Amino acid sequence: MNDDWQTTAEIPVPPSLLDQVIGQPQAVEVVRLAARQRRFVLLVGEPGTGKSLLAEAMAEHLPGDGLEDILLWPNPEQPITPRVEAVPAGQGKARVEAARARVQRAQLVHRYLLGVAFVALLVVAGVGLITRDWRWPLVSAALLLLLWLGRQRLGRLEAQVPRVLVAQQPGRAPFVDATGFHAGALLGDVRHDPFQSGGRETPPHHLVEAGAIHQAHGGVLFIDEVSTLSIESQQSLLTAIQTKRMPISGRSPGSSGSMVRTEPVPCDVVLVLAGNHEDVARMHPGLRSRIRGYGYEVLMAAEMPDTAENRAALARFVAQEVVKDGRIPHFTRAAVEEVIAEARRRASPGHLTVRLRELGGLVRAAGDLAVAEGAPLVEAEHVRRALRLARSLEEQEAERMDALSRVGEFA
Repeated sequence: MNDDWQTTAEIPVPPSLLDQVIGQPQAVEVVRLAARQRRFVLLVGEPGTGKSLLAEAMAEHLPGDGLEDILLWPNPEQPITPRVEAVPAGQGKARVEAARARVQRAQLVHRYLLGVAFVALLVVAGVGLITRDWRWPLVSAALLLLLWLGRQRLGRLEAQVPRVLVAQQPGRAPFVDATGFHAGALLGDVRHDPFQSGGRETPPHHLVEAGAIHQAHGGVLFIDEVSTLSIESQQSLLTAIQTKRMPISGRSPGSSGSMVRTEPVPCDVVLVLAGNHEDVARMHPGLRSRIRGYGYEVLMAAEMPDTAENRAALARFVAQEVVKDGRIPHFTRAAVEEVIAEARRRASPGHLTVRLRELGGLVRAAGDLAVAEGAPLVEAEHVRRALRLARSLEEQEAERMDALSRVGEFA
């Protein structure tokens, strides 16, 4: 990066997310290796140190070939067990449209035959009324039965159209952030059908919803604060990453009583888990062991040395945040120096903090002040004023308590 820049508009922002990670050289190296070999990763560290950015960057470095769309087909032999088919990414929609076209052609033929049968019914009924012959009502009844069966057949034809359960973008491995998901959203679920009989029920394969683990097939499944998952969900997750396939069944109160359970659905994911030391202590032992045996554990840095190189990296971070936000102006060099000074204040002597989410809040607050004033650039004064606006609740509470104690002393 050229050191002669005057505003962050002159600082180039790397197109690769992994190159945008700041202050985590070990984690970047591990993610590069893990992406190449499709290994699991556990990132442990304080909030705001870039764990989610690393996981998303890992998806960029996974190969984009071999991705698949997942289709669900009706199963005439076992209606409550929809069949699963994997096709190359991008072809799922075409398969559905082709099946729908076949069904529509068959429906057209059936409607034509139903029309002929209806006309015949009218003719037979008329003849019966004129001749008063008891045999004609029997023929009419047979035609009515034929019409009813034809209508039922039309409904069954529509149910034969498959459904795209998971659609992938060709050439781009998916990234799915499943942080905070309940079991159904993570592992898949079956929607409730209010009409469960009488010919009005929804076809079973239309009730199935893919979980995050199926949507991430071929890519990265990221879960932060992994200990918020129940032990049962962690056990199911362990089973899924071992077998790389998991059937979908009802897992939520809304699917209570559902008998639908699909064939095993592909879920070959690169699992990236994140959390702090307390989260790791509450992880399922088998899940932790799987990651240690088939991947990497990374302790995220909270600080980096206060060097010219790292100060330049923080300047690039400010430029990245401006571009990412898209609603604030670029920073002057003096304004960036104020941000770096704050990074220095939040770290131990001789270091800079890499809890960059907090610094990002400061950047956006300063940018908002500049926008409110109509300033073309964010100046150092905007950053100093933003420091007060962007204080944490704890800092505001401490300041309030300090003010109250001073009032008590004067009283």
